[in-house]
Amino acid sequence: MKVALACDHRGFEHKKKILPVLKARGYELVDLGCDSTTACDYPDYAILAARAVASGEVDAAILLDSSGIGMSVCANKFRGVRAAVVHDEVMARVARDANHCNVLCLGTDLLAQDQITKIAEAFLDTPFSEGRHVRRIEKIAEIERMLDQ
Repeated sequence: MKVALACDHRGFEHKKKILPVLKARGYELVDLGCDSTTACDYPDYAILAARAVASGEVDAAILLDSSGIGMSVCANKFRGVRAAVVHDEVMARVARDANHCNVLCLGTDLLAQDQITKIAEAFLDTPFSEGRHVRRIEKIAEIERMLDQ
């Protein structure tokens, strides 16, 4: 699985720590920045990751900012992106299993590094269960098509 990682300055240290963990688990990683703790604007990096997911360049993305909310709002503007702010492993699995989310947004001011790692692993390791959920995901796609008109 090819996974993009992006963060703002508040998520940079956490991104640095999770990259080698995910690489060791066999994920192909694309680091889309930011690359320091110097203040920056989260939309600049959320856009890069969401665009990569929407285009199919990557299978999923993990976005890290202070709360996870800002990057989630930005990422969800892209057709085909289903971004979720997640605070525990249970919700990470639900996001993938039932909602077919392809972008994980994490609040680094709210989570410890070990939590971030466990949540990311749960998210990436959980497949979409399909079944009855396909109909619901298709309804979301229909909304996107209506907005394109």
